[in-house]
Amino acid sequence: MVNEKVKEFLVSNNLGDRLTEHTETIDTVEHAAQQIGCTEPEIAKTLSFVVDEKPVIVVMAGDGKVNSSKFKSLFHTKPHMIPRDQVESITGFQPGGVCPFAVENDIPIWLDVSMKRFEYVHPAGGNEFTSVKVTPSELEAVTGAEGWCDVCKGWEDNE
Repeated sequence: MVNEKVKEFLVSNNLGDRLTEHTETIDTVEHAAQQIGCTEPEIAKTLSFVVDEKPVIVVMAGDGKVNSSKFKSLFHTKPHMIPRDQVESITGFQPGGVCPFAVENDIPIWLDVSMKRFEYVHPAGGNEFTSVKVTPSELEAVTGAEGWCDVCKGWEDNE
């Protein structure tokens, strides 16, 4: 049940061996951490938002929550997630499997600094049964990310 588009993308970027297929769903941070065998914060959740009527993807640590004021300072609008029933038609991936690899429609990808504290993070691999083990710097390089942002709360000790 591997997403072939994502697999080809990862192989072409020398990361094909990092794709793991799971027997159980990884559609939530909790499920993903259980299946992968890592902590929930090490899950790189990929969220899709609407900014100026266009999609934007933000990848953040599993324990991060979007901070409205930080999001607004970067994107000049309040955070509005793409409605669940539109996620697949806009991003090319079903909810629970949205990932930052082989993204369609030139959707800009931002990476939240909450992931930089880990040696490896684990984003989905294009569906709810696959994940990819990458370093934050590999994630930045392979996704062609717009850059690093700080739009999360809840992951730092003082929050």
